[in-house]
Amino acid sequence: MNETKPSSTRTNQSQETMNHWYQLCTKQGYPYICLTGNYTLVALEHILEPLAEELSQQARNKDLHWDLTDIQQMDTAGTAMLWRAWKAHRPKHLQIHPEHEKMFERLEKLPNLQPESKNKDLLWPISTLGELSLLLLQHILGLIMLIGQLLNDVFYLIRHPVYIPWREISANLYRTGAQALGITALVGFLIGIVISYLSSKQLQLFGADIFIINILGISITRELGPMLAAILVAGRSGSSMTAQLGVMRVTQELDALSVMGISHSQRLILPKVLALGIAMPLLVMWTSGIALLGGMVAAELQLGLNYQYFLTALPDSVPIANLWLGLGKGIVCGMTIALIACHFGLRVKPNTESLGEGTTSSVVTAITVVIIIDAIFAIIFSDVGLI
Repeated sequence: MNETKPSSTRTNQSQETMNHWYQLCTKQGYPYICLTGNYTLVALEHILEPLAEELSQQARNKDLHWDLTDIQQMDTAGTAMLWRAWKAHRPKHLQIHPEHEKMFERLEKLPNLQPESKNKDLLWPISTLGELSLLLLQHILGLIMLIGQLLNDVFYLIRHPVYIPWREISANLYRTGAQALGITALVGFLIGIVISYLSSKQLQLFGADIFIINILGISITRELGPMLAAILVAGRSGSSMTAQLGVMRVTQELDALSVMGISHSQRLILPKVLALGIAMPLLVMWTSGIALLGGMVAAELQLGLNYQYFLTALPDSVPIANLWLGLGKGIVCGMTIALIACHFGLRVKPNTESLGEGTTSSVVTAITVVIIIDAIFAIIFSDVGLI
């Protein structure tokens, strides 16, 4: 008996407290709930959660009449509590002061923040595919327009060679070529070691150790060298170009150039495209050479293959056409990476969020297009340079 008394006392005190804020009664045969007191943040500070739960339970009765005329003061906290208890829908039977009515009218005009169910739109996969197709078409048209503008600039500079931006081309050549030698050499050397080590393990099973030269020479010169250089340049130089043009858009430097009558494509884009078109084949040769060096070291350690024999047999094992094919991939991939980077850089809106999205999209698109270009080269030149 002693244990039940405190619980009963707390229940009675809680009910008495609730009775201070609302009363349940019956008028003319209809159930009524009459709210009383001050429904303000200061008055409801210690009872807000239990009162909101009680009113939510009462609101489940759709036939209940709500009488708010006895409320003395009401602020946004009290209005929001009642609106949440009503599940954002006004009760069918409601009596309220005109000044309080305006507060609920403002809540009714707010947009519904609840997420819409995807089941309502059964055609959302088709509409999403259509939106992506239109976005892809916009990017393709933008790239075509950019290429056309660059061709006009090339013809103009051929007729007026004094306006050729030699300094810009030289600066971009240094940034995209010379400064990329370190990372391309490191990655190429490690890839060469890995390919040589794994291939030698398999060749030892068949006693065909000597064919490690053919595998390394053709795979690195024809495929891995150009692909590694292109992917590294797309992530390093491509992102840098996009970020540079995007920052110029954010800081309104592009608008300032337009005001001064300076062409964006002639001073900013064309030097980047030409510089990367020149630097990429050189980087491809550098990356392939370092990768072959790594493969040669691993072959000597794993198979005992002499360095001098490796270098002597390499030209006979790998036709020169593979080298020219790799250089051709480098030129095409380099100019394509620069075009994509500049395209996304010019599409950046004057805010920092768009800058990050544009840079990410530029790198992902450039790497994807590089892989597609490599596949096209592999199909077209499938019979070239292979013994």
